[in-house]
Amino acid sequence: MEQTKFQVKAILLDLDGTIVDSKEAYVESLKKACAASHLENVNPKLAVEIPRKLEQNMPINDLVQVSDVKRFLETYLKAYYQATAEKTRPMPNVAEALDKLSRKAKLALITMRFVSKDKIVWELEKFGLMKYFRYVVTALDTNTPKPSPEALIKCANYMNVQTCECLVVGDSVADIRAGKRAKIATVAVLSGIFSRQELESEKPDLILESVVQLPDFLK
Repeated sequence: MEQTKFQVKAILLDLDGTIVDSKEAYVESLKKACAASHLENVNPKLAVEIPRKLEQNMPINDLVQVSDVKRFLETYLKAYYQATAEKTRPMPNVAEALDKLSRKAKLALITMRFVSKDKIVWELEKFGLMKYFRYVVTALDTNTPKPSPEALIKCANYMNVQTCECLVVGDSVADIRAGKRAKIATVAVLSGIFSRQELESEKPDLILESVVQLPDFLK
């Protein structure tokens, strides 16, 4: 079977679970939100289950037994955004991969975090990764975050390329859905919090273990 090869002018990359490992931030935010709501003996699997639900814009009422879910979520998200400043780490060998990718296409980063762009830029600069990206879009920069295609189309326009000349790469179902709605080729990576089965159900053009493998799939 012939190996999939993409010929693109721009690559639109997700942040959490794709470029950086955010699992410790998920754990930290769960601890703080549960403490604030006086929840004890919480299943540690919620550290992954809650962000998986939020990524898909699904309610978490079935996951946490609290009287005020909205307040729990506000505490959780505030704690999460604070934790990402200290707890995220670059994925293994991601700098080398981004260097290779940036030599073949323009790179942009799209995140569903509701934070200002300068916070993402600061995080990427801390890891020495910002130099590879031409453009950064956060959930605050769009009216409708992923899985809406708005952020992807915005990136393509900014970098003066057609959407058909782009490739979107991410670890979540929202990334793949956004790419398909924008009619952009999609690559799912297994380095985040979604399973292969969940990602396969979205029918991406390619599934990889991590973004580090992507340079081998570009013409």
